[in-house]
Amino acid sequence: MAKKPGTNPKGEFAFFNVVYEDDSQRSNRRVPSELLGGLDGDEPARDYIMEQDREIAEKSGRTPLAIKSISRVGAKKK
Repeated sequence: MAKKPGTNPKGEFAFFNVVYEDDSQRSNRRVPSELLGGLDGDEPARDYIMEQDREIAEKSGRTPLAIKSISRVGAKKK
């Protein structure tokens, strides 16, 4: 059943695009906003996404892919 509009709190998650070593891409990977910011910036997102990938790979019986780069969705490129 669909949720009513406005029932999800805004800013709860930050979204990242992830590019892997084989040049495949996964878009809009969710990372809790509470992990981000501070002196580390977006670096904790890489660790969080790597942990997600490990869990997914374990369940599927495949090896996790190495992450080439991550970028926050909507962030301007330098």
